[in-house]
Amino acid sequence: MNWNQIEGNWEQFKGKVQQNWGKLTNDDLDVVRGNRKELAGKLQERYGKAQEETEREIDEWLAKH
Repeated sequence: MNWNQIEGNWEQFKGKVQQNWGKLTNDDLDVVRGNRKELAGKLQERYGKAQEETEREIDEWLAKH
């Protein structure tokens, strides 16, 4: 699966994203709206991780779906 598919079906993937990253709120996910850069930014904000680490986590999550 690629990110374009996730972006196009964001409403379906919001729950899966929230399962993986439980600190993200519904409001966070509404702001993200499937935008990968926004997701990475929210993850950095909520979890205090470096950009490289959040990008790696997103890539790993994407590979699973």
